[in-house]
Amino acid sequence: MTSFPTALGLSAEQTANVVRLAGLAPSLHNSQPWRFRLMPHAIELHGDPQRRLPIADPDDRELRLACGAALLNLRLALEHTGVRPVVALLPRLAGQTALAEVRGGGQMKQLSEEQDLYRAIPERHSNRRPFLETPVPTEHQHALAVAVQREQCRLHVMERQELGTLEGLVHRAHRVQMADVRFRDELARWTGRPKDASEGVPAAAAGPLPEPQDQWVLRDFSGGQSRARVPGKDFEYEPLLVVVCSHHDSRLDDLHAGQAMQRMLLAATARGLASSLLSEVVEVAETRDELRRFLGGEPYPQALARIGYGSPTRATPRRNVKDLLISD
Repeated sequence: MTSFPTALGLSAEQTANVVRLAGLAPSLHNSQPWRFRLMPHAIELHGDPQRRLPIADPDDRELRLACGAALLNLRLALEHTGVRPVVALLPRLAGQTALAEVRGGGQMKQLSEEQDLYRAIPERHSNRRPFLETPVPTEHQHALAVAVQREQCRLHVMERQELGTLEGLVHRAHRVQMADVRFRDELARWTGRPKDASEGVPAAAAGPLPEPQDQWVLRDFSGGQSRARVPGKDFEYEPLLVVVCSHHDSRLDDLHAGQAMQRMLLAATARGLASSLLSEVVEVAETRDELRRFLGGEPYPQALARIGYGSPTRATPRRNVKDLLISD
């Protein structure tokens, strides 16, 4: 791939691969709101204003969360090539859309734990189908919490006695959003895409149509094309639900939380676990504030994830790696 720009002393093929892997991060509605500027001495990560979701994400918090997840992938991919990434968040001289600048800090050998996360990058994708009722072992839950702590955030594992309150908040947030015709229109534009689309959620990855008895999976990503579920294959009654929380509420904390969320999701994938994000409750300001108070008033909830053992599913499509670049 000699026509691809290079950065940080990598070959064209290596540079293309680290950008491709960065672009496999999760994002709201698979909007993929990131761009990369490649320079000999640095890789800049920018948010893409053209891929904003102004109704679901008016403050761009979810956009920064997604770009933080892409940054974690980029770090792992660079480490795998032997480059030690040195990251500056919100670099002041790189432009208004710049969220991170990554420079090379010398050579390194990637640790075995990080290698496991690196290998999980192409395997991780949202699983919107029902999970098995098999509980997630305590040691796996601990590993997920440690992964989040590594990125300066904290993980709250929802206890059984907390699920009733959380369920009420999730359902209320869902009702608020679906009552807004602008939100419904925005959701429809990004979901139910054909299988060969390079962005958005295709119907094949949408999961079954939510039904009245479902407690947690409420959003229809199919654009009305979901198939009815197999009889007896309802969503699990008590999934493992975890909340990634930041210590403060700022643009910088959103980026830390995105990296923490992605490290957690990759750690789950490396352990054979499936995951999906239930973002309604943190997208609606009122229910996010209530969730924060419910969790003790100190942490700021950034992402609610459902984790368990699921059946194989298709990954959402991705844009061509060259389309992710900023051309000067």
